Amino acid sequence: MDKISRREFLKISAGVIVASSLPSVVFNPLKAQAIDPVVSVARGDASKLVKTAVDALGGIETFVKPGQTVCIKPNISFAANTECGTTTSPDIVKQMVELCLAAGAAKVILLDHTIADPDICVEKSNIKQAIVDAKKVGLLALSQERQFIETSIPTGQELSSIKIAKALQKADVLINLPTAKSHSATGVSLGMKNLMGLIWDRGFLHQVNLHRAIAELALVIKPHLTVIDATRVLTTGGPGGPGKTVKLNTVVAGTDPVAVDSYTVGLTPWYGKSFVGSSVKYIVAASELGLGEIDTGNMSIKEIEV
Repeated sequence: MDKISRREFLKISAGVIVASSLPSVVFNPLKAQAIDPVVSVARGDASKLVKTAVDALGGIETFVKPGQTVCIKPNISFAANTECGTTTSPDIVKQMVELCLAAGAAKVILLDHTIADPDICVEKSNIKQAIVDAKKVGLLALSQERQFIETSIPTGQELSSIKIAKALQKADVLINLPTAKSHSATGVSLGMKNLMGLIWDRGFLHQVNLHRAIAELALVIKPHLTVIDATRVLTTGGPGGPGKTVKLNTVVAGTDPVAVDSYTVGLTPWYGKSFVGSSVKYIVAASELGLGEIDTGNMSIKEIEV
C-alpha cells in the first residue's frame, strides 16, 4: 500500500446495559482506572518482554488465579509470514500462555475470528507454538455463527447489538494480545481494534461509522489486561501487508484500553509521520465514551529495559 499523507491519516483516524446471560469477563474489567492509569513498557530482550511488562503491573497473579479459565485474543487474522507484523508474534503469545499456566490457570483458550481462511491463518501465524500443554491450552478459530451470541448495546449510536464469541461466557479472564500495525481504514490497529476478532459480523462495522463502532464495541468487551506486541511493527501497508516493518522489541501493557492504545501510537512514525492518540478517531471516540485516558501526560508510565 502506498504511503498516505498526514492529512489523509487524520481524516481516516483523527452506563452500559448488557445481556444478563453473558459473563463478568466481558463486561467488568479488573479495575476501572479513570485517573492516572498505569502503562508499562518493556524493551529489549524479546524473550522476557511479556513477563517484564506484566510484572510492572503487579504480576500475572494480579489477573489470573489458580483454577481459572483464561481467554487470550491474539491477532492471527491474516495469512502472512510472522516477521512482517500483520499477526501477533507466536513467541509473545507463548510467553503469555506460560505466564497464565504458571499462575495456575486450569485452561487457556486462544481465539480469533480470522479474516482469511482459518486453517491457513493458523498455519502461517505459527500460533500452535503457543500450545505448550495440549491438556490445558486450546486453540479456537471462530468461523461459525453459532459460536457467537447476540449482545445488546442500548447506549450505542452505531451498534444497538452485536454478536460476541460465546467462548467468553466460560472464561474468568480475558487478555487482549494484539500486534501493533497500520490500518488502511483506521490509521492504526491496536488493542481496541483487535476486539473485532471476537464478533461475528466484522463487515458490518465497515458499513457504519467504523471509529465510533470500535469504541462502542469496547463498551461491552472489556479485557482485564491488554498487552500490545510491538516487537516488529507494520508501519505502512496494514492491516494485511506487505509494508514497512520496524523492529522495536517492545511490549506495552495496561488495564486501561484507551491509555495503552494512545501510548502505543507514539512509539514510532506511521506512514512516515509521527502521531499521538488524539490523531486516531476510534481512540478519541473511546475516550469520549469514558473508557479511559487518552492524554499520556495523565498516565503513570513505567518503562523497563531488559
